[in-house]
Amino acid sequence: MTEHETNNALQNALALALVEHPRASLQELACAVGVSKATLYRFCPTRESLLERLQSSSLNAYKSAIKDANLDTAEPREGVRKLLENCYKNKELTLFTIQHWQPELLENGECIIAQEKIDAFFLRGQQSGHFRVDISAAAITECFHGLFFAMIEAERLGRVPRARVLTIIELILMEGASTASSTPS
Repeated sequence: MTEHETNNALQNALALALVEHPRASLQELACAVGVSKATLYRFCPTRESLLERLQSSSLNAYKSAIKDANLDTAEPREGVRKLLENCYKNKELTLFTIQHWQPELLENGECIIAQEKIDAFFLRGQQSGHFRVDISAAAITECFHGLFFAMIEAERLGRVPRARVLTIIELILMEGASTASSTPS
C-alpha cells in the first residue's frame, strides 16, 4: 500500500470512528482504528486539526467524485452510476460530514460549484428526456444526496446489505419506487 493509500485508509477509519464515537479523545480514536497514539498525533496533532482535515478531505473527495464521473459528457444512467460509485469510495467521510455538519459548509464556493455541476447534469438529463421535468434539477440533486446519505447510514446500521446500496439508490433515482403497473389514484 502506498503512503497515500495508507493515509486515505486511516482517514476513512478515523471518520467512521468519529461517527461511532463522536466524543472520543485522540487516544480513544487511535485505539478504535488500531494505531498508536504517536501515529495519530503525526497524522493530526489535535482533535480540532483532525476535524478540519476530515472536513477538507470530505469536500475534496466529493469534488473528485463529481469530476471523475465525467458528468459533462456522461449518459444519464452511466453518470448516476459513476457518481454513486465514486462517492461510495469515501462513504466514511460523507457519514462524518453529515454528523459534523456546519451550515457554513454550504457557503463554501467549491461546494456550491460542485453542486451546480450535478444540477447541470440532471438538467441535461431532463432536456434529453431521461429525467422528469416536473421536478427541478436542483430538487433531483437534493434527492440524490438524500438517498445517498440515508442509504450509507442504513448500511452502517445493518439495515441494508452493502452489496445492494448503490443498486437501490440508482433504481429509486432512475425509476422511482412504484411498480411499472401501478397507477396513481
